[in-house]
Amino acid sequence: MTVAYWEVEEGAELPLHAHVHEQIAMVTQGAFEMTIGGETKVYKPGEIAVIPTNVEHSGKALSYCEITDVFSPAREDYK
Repeated sequence: MTVAYWEVEEGAELPLHAHVHEQIAMVTQGAFEMTIGGETKVYKPGEIAVIPTNVEHSGKALSYCEITDVFSPAREDYK
C-alpha cells in the first residue's frame, strides 16, 4: 500500500484518469468534488471515496482541502 497526504489549493483540478490501483480518499478538511465512474459527489471532512481499480475519476477542490489517499498495491511512481 501507499499512503499519501495532500494539501490542495481551492480551484485545483484532478484531470480524468484511471489506474490499476484501488484507491480510498478521505477528506479531512474542505470540500472536494469527485466524479467516479460518471457519478459526481462533494466530499466533506470525514467522508471517504472508494475508487475501484481502472475506474475513471476526476476532481476539483471547492475550497482549500486536506486529503489522505490510500492506494493498493503500492504506487511505484510515488517512491
